[in-house]
Amino acid sequence: MEPDKVYQMDVSKVYPLLVSKAEKKGRTRAEVDEVTRWLTGYSQEELEKVLARPTSYAAFFQGAPALNENRRLIDGSVCGIKVQDIEDPLMQDIRYLDKLVDELAKGKPMEKILRK
Repeated sequence: MEPDKVYQMDVSKVYPLLVSKAEKKGRTRAEVDEVTRWLTGYSQEELEKVLARPTSYAAFFQGAPALNENRRLIDGSVCGIKVQDIEDPLMQDIRYLDKLVDELAKGKPMEKILRK
């Protein structure tokens, strides 16, 4: 998918898909929220407000209060692409969230997902 199309996608439409992916593997929405908050710096209240209104994926990440510096420790592949090799910083942040949810769905412990 072209980056512009990804950037324009409504995060409130994509987020339930991330939650569903995790829930199918026995994880919870609360855990998806936790990894999202860790990555972006949104509080739970801020996250809920963003998800309650139309917000593009680009705006979601560009408006993130404090992207976690430890996100650079995330590596591995999403859709066959190594997240650490993605050159576009915005696309890399989007793929970091995908990777965190993948790790959650694969049963990885939360402390390892959050790079503690």
